[in-house]
Amino acid sequence: MRREPIFHRPEFGTTREAFESMTADDFWETGASGRRYSRNFVIDTVVKRYAEGAAESWQAWDFYCQMIAANHYLLTYTLHQGPRVTRRATLWREEDGRWVAVYHQGTIVEEFDDHAGR
Repeated sequence: MRREPIFHRPEFGTTREAFESMTADDFWETGASGRRYSRNFVIDTVVKRYAEGAAESWQAWDFYCQMIAANHYLLTYTLHQGPRVTRRATLWREEDGRWVAVYHQGTIVEEFDDHAGR
């Protein structure tokens, strides 16, 4: 949970090397738009954002983590990015004592209700 929102935790690094070490070689993402993004595209994008000094103040909560297979965990949460609210899901794998993201998805919440269930 400390690693989320993924790619937006400077304490885990902001370089290409840091992002490569936190993602599996076959990592991919489905964006809130529904578009599929490759690992290279995602890493290029976040490296560029950090280089441009983009300051983001995001709030994440309602974390839920469940084991879905040996060494594989699904982490879901809600993310507020200013007025935009998304539901997020990241599939994490533990390998050699470290965590790597295998897949990430963001889905826009059209009407946010803080009291609705998962």
